[in-house]
Parts: sequence; C-alpha cells; structure tokens
Amino acid sequence: MNNPFLQFLGMCKKAGCLVEGYNKAEELILKHKVKLLILSTDASENTIKKFTNYSIKYKFKMIQNFMKEELGNSIGREEINIIGITDRNMAAKLLSIYEQAINSGVNICQKSEYMN
Repeated sequence: MNNPFLQFLGMCKKAGCLVEGYNKAEELILKHKVKLLILSTDASENTIKKFTNYSIKYKFKMIQNFMKEELGNSIGREEINIIGITDRNMAAKLLSIYEQAINSGVNICQKSEYMN
C-alpha cells in the first residue's frame, strides 16, 4: 500500500484512535467523541445521508473517498464502510495528508468527495 492516507489510518488503528462500523461510530458521535468520519463510497444512500447530517449537527469533518475494501485493508479487515477517528491530533494529520494530496493533484482515492 503506497497511499499515505491509508497507511496513517492503519497507524490510527494501532494507536487505538479509531472506531469501526456503523453502531460504534454512531454511539461515539452522539457522545461528541468523533473528530473525523470516513465513509466508503459503497455506503448506502441512507447511511450517507444520516452521517452527513451528523457531521453538520455535531460539527466534524467527513471524507467519502475510498472503497470499503481499501478502508478495510488499511486496518486489517476485509472491508468496512464507516470509520470514526476519535483523537483530534490524528484526525488533523489525516486531514492534512488528504488535503495535501488533493492540492498537489495526487489521486489517492477512487472517488473524491470532501465534506465540510
């Protein structure tokens, strides 16, 4: 894996700074613990709508760019649709890596959609 964003996502997993899956992410969003949410491009329309509304209401950033297999592989799973980053510094670094890649024209993802 040569993608710096996905590599750093794996480090967030090892550091214990992320939650995996719909229910865990939703639970921690409602407790104001999620600083960044990453949705796969394969997530359902209802899931996208629900978590987009959460990102507006609870004021956190959301990225929807990677396929569920890409996200899953980066954290040692086969696939995953939703990842929540709970550490402010890790979230800031992930956003920095993402924005740097976008600004330099590097294609780090299949589909680009950056919200908030």
